[in-house]
Amino acid sequence: MAQQETDEQVNVDEEGFLIDTEDCEARETAHRERGTSRPITVVGNPVLHKECKDVTEFGDELAALIDDMFASQRTAEGVGLAANQIGVDLKVFVYDCPDDDGVRHVGAICNPVLEELPPGARALDDSNEGCLSVPSAYVSLARPDYAVVRGQDAAGNPVRVRGTGYFARCLQHETDHLYGYLYIDRLSKRDRKDALRQMAENTPRYEVVPND
Repeated sequence: MAQQETDEQVNVDEEGFLIDTEDCEARETAHRERGTSRPITVVGNPVLHKECKDVTEFGDELAALIDDMFASQRTAEGVGLAANQIGVDLKVFVYDCPDDDGVRHVGAICNPVLEELPPGARALDDSNEGCLSVPSAYVSLARPDYAVVRGQDAAGNPVRVRGTGYFARCLQHETDHLYGYLYIDRLSKRDRKDALRQMAENTPRYEVVPND
Protein backbone atom coordinates (compact mmCIF):
# COMPACT_ATOMS: atom_id res chain seq x y z
CA MET A 1 0.00 0.00 0.00
CA ALA A 2 2.77 2.43 0.83
CA GLN A 3 4.27 2.17 -2.66
CA GLN A 4 0.91 2.79 -4.31
CA GLU A 5 0.22 5.81 -2.12
CA THR A 6 3.58 7.22 -3.17
CA ASP A 7 2.78 6.61 -6.84
CA GLU A 8 -0.33 8.77 -6.71
CA GLN A 9 -0.52 11.73 -4.38
CA VAL A 10 -4.05 13.09 -4.13
CA ASN A 11 -4.23 16.85 -4.60
CA VAL A 12 -7.16 19.23 -4.18
CA ASP A 13 -7.63 22.81 -5.35
CA GLU A 14 -8.41 25.84 -3.21
CA GLU A 15 -12.11 24.95 -3.23
CA GLY A 16 -11.44 21.41 -2.04
CA PHE A 17 -12.10 19.72 -5.38
CA LEU A 18 -9.96 16.82 -6.51
CA ILE A 19 -7.36 17.72 -9.12
CA ASP A 20 -7.89 14.80 -11.47
CA THR A 21 -6.65 16.30 -14.75
CA GLU A 22 -2.89 16.12 -14.17
CA ASP A 23 -0.61 13.21 -15.17
CA CYS A 24 -3.65 11.27 -16.37
CA GLU A 25 -1.81 8.94 -18.72
CA ALA A 26 0.87 8.01 -16.17
CA ARG A 27 -1.62 7.45 -13.36
CA GLU A 28 -4.03 5.38 -15.44
CA THR A 29 -1.19 3.29 -16.88
CA ALA A 30 0.26 2.60 -13.43
CA HIS A 31 -3.11 1.39 -12.12
CA ARG A 32 -3.82 -0.69 -15.19
CA GLU A 33 -0.41 -2.36 -15.33
CA ARG A 34 -0.67 -3.39 -11.67
CA GLY A 35 -4.21 -4.70 -12.15
CA THR A 36 -5.87 -7.71 -13.73
CA SER A 37 -8.82 -7.31 -16.06
CA ARG A 38 -12.00 -9.02 -14.91
CA PRO A 39 -15.21 -9.87 -16.81
CA ILE A 40 -18.14 -7.45 -16.57
CA THR A 41 -21.39 -8.30 -14.79
CA VAL A 42 -24.53 -7.53 -16.79
CA VAL A 43 -28.11 -6.53 -16.06
CA GLY A 44 -29.86 -9.30 -14.15
CA ASN A 45 -26.88 -10.11 -11.93
CA PRO A 46 -28.07 -9.53 -8.32
CA VAL A 47 -24.99 -7.50 -7.34
CA LEU A 48 -26.07 -4.76 -9.77
CA HIS A 49 -29.54 -4.38 -8.31
CA LYS A 50 -28.87 -3.56 -4.65
CA GLU A 51 -27.03 -0.87 -2.74
CA CYS A 52 -23.37 -1.74 -2.24
CA LYS A 53 -21.59 -1.81 1.11
CA ASP A 54 -19.63 1.21 2.31
CA VAL A 55 -15.85 1.05 1.99
CA THR A 56 -14.46 0.95 5.53
CA GLU A 57 -10.99 -0.51 5.00
CA PHE A 58 -8.53 1.66 3.06
CA GLY A 59 -5.55 -0.58 2.48
CA ASP A 60 -3.86 -3.01 0.12
CA GLU A 61 -7.05 -4.89 -0.76
CA LEU A 62 -8.84 -1.73 -1.84
CA ALA A 63 -5.78 -0.53 -3.77
CA ALA A 64 -5.62 -3.85 -5.64
CA LEU A 65 -9.34 -3.67 -6.43
CA ILE A 66 -8.93 -0.17 -7.88
CA ASP A 67 -6.04 -1.40 -10.03
CA ASP A 68 -8.21 -4.27 -11.33
CA MET A 69 -11.03 -1.84 -12.03
CA PHE A 70 -8.80 0.37 -14.16
CA ALA A 71 -7.56 -2.69 -16.05
CA SER A 72 -11.14 -3.92 -16.56
CA GLN A 73 -12.32 -0.50 -17.66
CA ARG A 74 -9.61 -0.27 -20.30
CA THR A 75 -10.30 -3.78 -21.62
CA ALA A 76 -13.99 -2.94 -22.01
CA GLU A 77 -13.18 0.49 -23.50
CA GLY A 78 -15.27 2.27 -20.88
CA VAL A 79 -14.99 5.72 -19.31
CA GLY A 80 -16.22 4.71 -15.85
CA LEU A 81 -16.60 1.51 -13.87
CA ALA A 82 -18.26 0.72 -10.53
CA ALA A 83 -17.04 -2.13 -8.33
CA ASN A 84 -20.27 -4.10 -8.64
CA GLN A 85 -19.72 -4.17 -12.40
CA ILE A 86 -16.94 -6.65 -11.72
CA GLY A 87 -18.96 -8.40 -9.03
CA VAL A 88 -17.58 -6.63 -5.94
CA ASP A 89 -20.12 -5.35 -3.40
CA LEU A 90 -18.34 -2.12 -2.40
CA LYS A 91 -19.02 1.56 -2.98
CA VAL A 92 -16.11 2.53 -5.20
CA PHE A 93 -15.89 3.62 -8.80
CA VAL A 94 -13.09 4.62 -11.15
CA TYR A 95 -13.19 6.87 -14.18
CA ASP A 96 -11.10 7.89 -17.16
CA CYS A 97 -13.43 10.32 -18.86
CA PRO A 98 -13.26 13.51 -20.92
CA ASP A 99 -15.53 16.45 -20.29
CA ASP A 100 -17.23 18.40 -23.06
CA ASP A 101 -14.12 20.55 -23.50
CA GLY A 102 -12.02 17.44 -24.18
CA VAL A 103 -10.21 17.63 -20.83
CA ARG A 104 -9.35 14.17 -19.49
CA HIS A 105 -10.25 13.26 -15.88
CA VAL A 106 -8.83 10.17 -14.12
CA GLY A 107 -9.58 9.09 -10.57
CA ALA A 108 -11.24 6.80 -8.05
CA ILE A 109 -13.94 7.67 -5.53
CA CYS A 110 -15.12 5.63 -2.54
CA ASN A 111 -18.51 6.05 -0.85
CA PRO A 112 -19.72 8.66 -3.35
CA VAL A 113 -22.73 10.86 -2.70
CA LEU A 114 -24.20 13.19 -5.30
CA GLU A 115 -24.65 16.69 -3.93
CA GLU A 116 -27.97 18.44 -4.44
CA LEU A 117 -27.43 21.47 -6.64
CA PRO A 118 -29.67 24.53 -6.99
CA PRO A 119 -31.69 24.56 -10.22
CA GLY A 120 -29.76 27.57 -11.48
CA ALA A 121 -26.50 25.63 -11.38
CA ARG A 122 -27.54 23.04 -13.93
CA ALA A 123 -29.46 22.35 -17.10
CA LEU A 124 -30.67 19.05 -18.47
CA ASP A 125 -28.59 17.34 -21.16
CA ASP A 126 -30.64 14.86 -23.18
CA SER A 127 -27.82 12.81 -24.73
CA ASN A 128 -27.40 9.13 -25.49
CA GLU A 129 -26.17 6.98 -22.62
CA GLY A 130 -24.71 3.50 -22.55
CA CYS A 131 -23.41 1.11 -19.92
CA LEU A 132 -20.84 -1.69 -19.87
CA SER A 133 -23.41 -3.76 -17.93
CA VAL A 134 -25.96 -3.28 -20.72
CA PRO A 135 -23.57 -3.96 -23.61
CA SER A 136 -24.23 -2.56 -27.08
CA ALA A 137 -27.29 -0.53 -26.03
CA TYR A 138 -27.60 3.27 -26.24
CA VAL A 139 -30.67 5.32 -25.33
CA SER A 140 -31.26 9.03 -24.75
CA LEU A 141 -31.52 9.97 -21.06
CA ALA A 142 -31.83 13.48 -19.63
CA ARG A 143 -29.39 14.24 -16.81
CA PRO A 144 -28.07 17.48 -15.29
CA ASP A 145 -25.07 18.80 -17.23
CA TYR A 146 -23.18 19.61 -14.02
CA ALA A 147 -22.54 17.28 -11.08
CA VAL A 148 -20.65 17.30 -7.80
CA VAL A 149 -19.80 14.10 -5.95
CA ARG A 150 -18.31 13.94 -2.47
CA GLY A 151 -16.64 10.85 -1.08
CA GLN A 152 -13.21 9.53 -0.13
CA ASP A 153 -10.04 8.71 -1.99
CA ALA A 154 -8.25 5.35 -1.81
CA ALA A 155 -6.55 6.40 1.44
CA GLY A 156 -9.81 7.46 3.09
CA ASN A 157 -9.29 11.22 2.73
CA PRO A 158 -12.44 13.28 2.03
CA VAL A 159 -12.63 14.58 -1.53
CA ARG A 160 -15.09 16.23 -3.89
CA VAL A 161 -15.22 15.84 -7.66
CA ARG A 162 -17.09 18.04 -10.10
CA GLY A 163 -17.82 17.55 -13.76
CA THR A 164 -19.61 19.12 -16.67
CA GLY A 165 -21.26 17.61 -19.73
CA TYR A 166 -20.17 14.06 -20.51
CA PHE A 167 -18.08 13.83 -17.34
CA ALA A 168 -21.04 14.99 -15.24
CA ARG A 169 -23.07 12.19 -16.82
CA CYS A 170 -20.31 9.71 -15.94
CA LEU A 171 -20.23 10.80 -12.27
CA GLN A 172 -24.00 10.43 -11.96
CA HIS A 173 -24.07 7.11 -13.83
CA GLU A 174 -21.34 5.49 -11.70
CA THR A 175 -22.78 6.78 -8.41
CA ASP A 176 -26.14 5.33 -9.43
CA HIS A 177 -24.52 1.92 -9.90
CA LEU A 178 -23.35 1.80 -6.30
CA TYR A 179 -26.89 2.38 -5.05
CA GLY A 180 -28.33 -0.40 -7.20
CA TYR A 181 -29.52 1.61 -10.21
CA LEU A 182 -28.64 1.12 -13.85
CA TYR A 183 -29.34 3.88 -16.32
CA ILE A 184 -32.09 1.79 -17.87
CA ASP A 185 -33.93 1.97 -14.53
CA ARG A 186 -34.40 5.71 -15.21
CA LEU A 187 -35.92 5.13 -18.66
CA SER A 188 -39.55 4.81 -19.66
CA LYS A 189 -40.80 1.24 -20.04
CA ARG A 190 -40.64 1.62 -23.80
CA ASP A 191 -37.05 2.89 -23.84
CA ARG A 192 -35.93 0.26 -21.33
CA LYS A 193 -37.40 -2.43 -23.55
CA ASP A 194 -35.55 -0.94 -26.51
CA ALA A 195 -32.24 -0.98 -24.61
CA LEU A 196 -32.67 -4.62 -23.63
CA ARG A 197 -33.57 -5.46 -27.21
CA GLN A 198 -30.37 -3.81 -28.46
CA MET A 199 -28.39 -5.79 -25.88
CA ALA A 200 -30.02 -9.09 -26.91
CA GLU A 201 -29.37 -8.49 -30.61
CA ASN A 202 -25.66 -7.77 -30.29
CA THR A 203 -22.55 -9.53 -29.01
CA PRO A 204 -20.49 -7.79 -26.30
CA ARG A 205 -16.99 -6.76 -27.42
CA TYR A 206 -15.59 -7.76 -24.02
CA GLU A 207 -15.94 -10.70 -21.65
CA VAL A 208 -19.09 -10.69 -19.50
CA VAL A 209 -20.30 -12.84 -16.63
CA PRO A 210 -23.26 -14.94 -17.84
CA ASN A 211 -26.33 -14.78 -15.62
CA ASP A 212 -27.66 -18.12 -14.40
